[in-house]
Amino acid sequence: MARATIIDGKAIGEGIRREVAAEVQALNRERGVTPGLAVVLVGEDPASQVYVRTKAKSTRDAGMQSFEHKLSAETSQGALLELIGELNRRRDVHGILVQLPLPKHIDSGRVIEAIDPAKDVDGFHPMNVGRLALGASALVPCTPSGCLILAKSVQPELAGLEAVVIGRSNIVGKPMAQLLLAESCTVTIAHSRTRDLPAVVRRADLVVAAVGKAEMVKGSWIKPGAVVIDVGIQRIATADGKSRLVGDVAFQEAVEVASAITPVPGGVGPMTVACLLRNTLQAARQASRA
Repeated sequence: MARATIIDGKAIGEGIRREVAAEVQALNRERGVTPGLAVVLVGEDPASQVYVRTKAKSTRDAGMQSFEHKLSAETSQGALLELIGELNRRRDVHGILVQLPLPKHIDSGRVIEAIDPAKDVDGFHPMNVGRLALGASALVPCTPSGCLILAKSVQPELAGLEAVVIGRSNIVGKPMAQLLLAESCTVTIAHSRTRDLPAVVRRADLVVAAVGKAEMVKGSWIKPGAVVIDVGIQRIATADGKSRLVGDVAFQEAVEVASAITPVPGGVGPMTVACLLRNTLQAARQASRA
C-alpha cells in the first residue's frame, strides 16, 4: 500500500486567509465596514503570548483591525468582565477572544458567558454551543472547523463514514463530533475511559485525535486507508539532547497505513488561526446587516 497523502494545513490555511482578505476588502467597499478583532491576554504565559502575537499579525495581514488588551496576572475577575462589557458595546469590535487558560482566580465559564454570543469568535459561548448542537447557524470553534476542512480536502463526501474522535473537550472533541454528525457521519467519541481504545479506533474511516498525549495513537490502531487528523502538539526530548514537536499520533507508523494524514507541525495548527479570521469576518457581516 502507498504511503499516505500528507495534508498540507499550511497551504490550505493560506488559501482561506487569502479568501478572507479579499472578502474583507469587499465588505469595506460595499458597506464601509472593517472587521475588528479584540484579543484579551491576562498574565504572562509564554505560549499564550506567542498565540496572541500570531493572531494579531494575522488579523492585520487580512486587512482587519486588531485590538490587543494585555492585562496583568493580578487583574481581578470584575475588571476583566468590565473590559468585556466595554468590548461588547463597541461597534468597531466584531470579534472578542479571551486567551485561555486564565489565572486560577478567574472563572473561565463566567468570562466566556459574558461575551456577546454574536462576537464570540471562539465559539465557546453556551448559546453558540447549543446552536451548533441543534444544527443552527452559529460561530463554530476554530480548531474543529479547521479539522473538518482538512478532512474534506481529501474526502469531500463524509456521509456514511464511521468517524472516531479521541478526546471529549469542549474546545475540540465535543464540537468536532457535532460537525461530523452534521456531515452524516456515524460518530463515536472515545476518551480515557474507553474500553479497548485500539479496537474502537480501528473501526474508523476517519480519526480525529485530540487527546493531548504524545504519539499515543499507534499505526496498528489505524484502519488501512483511513483519514487521520492529528490535533495534538507536544514537544518531546530527542536522543541528542534537543527536542521536536509531535502530535497525538505516531506519525511514522500511521503514514504507512492511512490514506491521508495531517503532519505536526503544519497540519491543524495553521487552520485554527485561518478559521478565527473567517469567524471574525462572519461576525462583522452579521453586525453590518443588523
